[in-house]
Amino acid sequence: MKVVSYIAGVPSPQKSPHKTEVLRRFVEGVLKKGDIGIAHAGRNLIESDVGVIQGWVHSQSPNTPHLVLRRNVSKNTHNKNTIIIDSNLFNYNLGKLYHKHYSRYSMNGVFPTTGNYFTDNVDPNRWKQISSDLQISIKDWRSNGKHILLACQRNGGWSMGSYSVVDWVKNTVDELRKYTDRPIIVRGHPGDKNAMRYLSQRGVDWKLSRKEKITDDFNKAWATVTYNSSPGVASAIEGIPVFVTDPNPKVSQAYKVANTDLSTIESPKFFERQQWLEELSMCHWKFEELSDGSAWSHIREHIK
Repeated sequence: MKVVSYIAGVPSPQKSPHKTEVLRRFVEGVLKKGDIGIAHAGRNLIESDVGVIQGWVHSQSPNTPHLVLRRNVSKNTHNKNTIIIDSNLFNYNLGKLYHKHYSRYSMNGVFPTTGNYFTDNVDPNRWKQISSDLQISIKDWRSNGKHILLACQRNGGWSMGSYSVVDWVKNTVDELRKYTDRPIIVRGHPGDKNAMRYLSQRGVDWKLSRKEKITDDFNKAWATVTYNSSPGVASAIEGIPVFVTDPNPKVSQAYKVANTDLSTIESPKFFERQQWLEELSMCHWKFEELSDGSAWSHIREHIK
């Protein structure tokens, strides 16, 4: 099998060296298992069974060179399948443990409704390993709390489509106010450089979080509301009820443990989480598992 990692899909390698390293290590693992692996630095496409990109692209993405390359690879015209490397869903508690460098992998799509997340054969030991490596564990569901946390996504990011974060905050707060008078705290996406600016200009009925860690905002939280983003995963692990507002909630990685009706904000449902986390663990692999071929061995089983 022939696998090509597209290094040029990373916009600023010097600022994010781990993004290029993960692509190179993926190829190391492919070679280790006896397949053909190429770490390709150019922007031309190479015929292959699998093209590997770091990050995703959507229909409204600008035509910058690295995004054009990602878009071209994702069309599967020169590669039969596309492996997408995305952020670690468990990274909320990393801190100094970031050297573990777990990333999330999917094939031919980035949503649970469109991508293959390699969960046909679930190994419970993977969640045990990740839980130990990243020092996270399932907390009991919280039945008390004070505020509601709105965890924003990156404005203009692929997971929001054309829906602006400002509009989402306004509409969500308006809807919540029909059912609760709890304090509402809005947390901007840490990777959105403009979030503090455009969110600080508003806030008649809510407060803007300026805390560095989301775990600080989880403190005394009654519930977390997201559109479809990864803080829902962190919230569920920490035992804080999750609400997903995306009209198609199944695109959220937290869907299986999330509420979808804001009218029940004062009486959220609680879900069993063990199997869900074991499934999520099957698409998370760390640097060492890329280099030694463990990740590729598992992913390869799902490629037809």
